[in-house]
Amino acid sequence: LPPASMLTRPLRSLPGVKVLVPAGVFLTTLWNLKYLLSLPDVYRRAPKHSKPLVVLVWEWPSKQAPNMSADVCGDLYGIGGCWLTLDRGLLRRADVVVFHHGALQHGRDKLPKEKPPGQNWLWVSLESPTNTKALAGWKQTFNWVMTYRRDSDIFMPYGKLVPNRSATVNIPKKTRLVSWVISNYRRTQKRAEIYRNLSRYLHVDLYGKATKKPLCKDCLLPMTSRSRFYLAFENSIHRDYITEKVWRNSLLAGTVPVVLGPPRANYEQFVPADSFIHVDDFESLAELATFLKTMNASRYRQFFAWQQSYSVKLYADWRERLCTICTKYPGLPQGHVYPDLESWFKA
Repeated sequence: LPPASMLTRPLRSLPGVKVLVPAGVFLTTLWNLKYLLSLPDVYRRAPKHSKPLVVLVWEWPSKQAPNMSADVCGDLYGIGGCWLTLDRGLLRRADVVVFHHGALQHGRDKLPKEKPPGQNWLWVSLESPTNTKALAGWKQTFNWVMTYRRDSDIFMPYGKLVPNRSATVNIPKKTRLVSWVISNYRRTQKRAEIYRNLSRYLHVDLYGKATKKPLCKDCLLPMTSRSRFYLAFENSIHRDYITEKVWRNSLLAGTVPVVLGPPRANYEQFVPADSFIHVDDFESLAELATFLKTMNASRYRQFFAWQQSYSVKLYADWRERLCTICTKYPGLPQGHVYPDLESWFKA
């Protein structure tokens, strides 16, 4: 900084400067600039409200509701002006009321009888249409939707890749070829058919409730990380339906996902083209099996090139998911109502 004596005299005495700026104003300006530049990005994105935005969660999405007495969004995620609450007594004060799809299955009688003027209702679901029941009849009810689909009012993926400057590649030691964790196995599912036929050509290590070999919460990633490939097979095939099977079980664990789900082009809207293997890339499952079994170390390492620029960000905490409502709120369409929720979701 210039000497204080320079800051206290008229700056017009300095070459080319014709404005008088007192030292206090100059130093205050510098301090404010430093403060703003040091703020986390999430603060700069947070919406500015004259009063806190009240977001009432009608029924918590998971079995165990957290303690909501504190400023959850501010304390945990730096999102100011966002009041997340489970107190139904605040219904008339709420700016947004969140209805997880599970609450709808109890029937319309369990929902509020009327909607106060200016209040918006948000429908939330992370399940696919195949696994979402009781959608019929919800017409002219919800203003916004929050799902895994990119065309949702609030897009909430299971995970994403975020920039990472580490430029390092970390591939865990491999002792197995292919693994699969499966909790709900039904023979009529596409993934069950693909597994049965693929296993004719190579061995797949199976884990999960469906195989009577369940894994503890902290055991899943260490187990899948030991496999060169992981069967990231979705339970149903829908646009944008790319779940934790890719984000957590595969990419975060440090293994290569072999995916079964929407077309390859859809996956490439989420992750690099050379970070996964799609079942549809091959003429037959025998060809896929040969590709997996004969891959050399150099080719295998290429699947991890994404680690030089990105790391995996998981969205697994419902508090974080719901707090993002406040950051998206200013840009959401006002006065919009979905004519038929089922038609939109199953389109």
